[in-house]
Amino acid sequence: MSVRNNVARERGKLENVWVNTRRFVSWILLVSATGGGLAACSSGTSTTSAPSSPAAAAPSASATTSGSSSSSTAEQAITTNWEAFFNPQTPVAKRVSLLQDGQALSSVISAQAGSGLASQATAKVTKVTVTSPTQAKVTYTILLSGAPVLKNQTGVAVYQDGTWKVGLASFCGLLALENSGNTSGLPAACSSAAA
Repeated sequence: MSVRNNVARERGKLENVWVNTRRFVSWILLVSATGGGLAACSSGTSTTSAPSSPAAAAPSASATTSGSSSSSTAEQAITTNWEAFFNPQTPVAKRVSLLQDGQALSSVISAQAGSGLASQATAKVTKVTVTSPTQAKVTYTILLSGAPVLKNQTGVAVYQDGTWKVGLASFCGLLALENSGNTSGLPAACSSAAA
């Protein structure tokens, strides 16, 4: 009887962890509305996502580089723009401009920006590796009230219209994660991000 009670208690704890993790992911999606997350569903060269990190003030989305700029300049622009995207102080219009093909998901970003959790979530970029003149791999951690909750996430940044942006595949990956892996309810724009 005691073993059965212990198993039931542990199962309850695991379910609570899952529920809290799902809540947090939903909150992150509300904050960023473009994700910082899963490059696994990115395709070829057109879809990617960039990492994010907390910022004291909303950084400018104008931190851009050209394909011929140095890797360190690109890394800085990617970090700045990723962090701005996940910064609750960054206006929705700016966030839309920091997401690859962001106009297609502007309504999703706007809807998620109204979340109460959005004021507590940020992201911290820990590593950027430029893989081509138009793509980079980003490693980042999602923070809730400054405490890490999703460590060492991988995303892809893309260089589009003269700006390094969070990749569409990363954002759509976060949306899928929020929906427990179900991709059938994702916005139509996410279908182009699937591999």
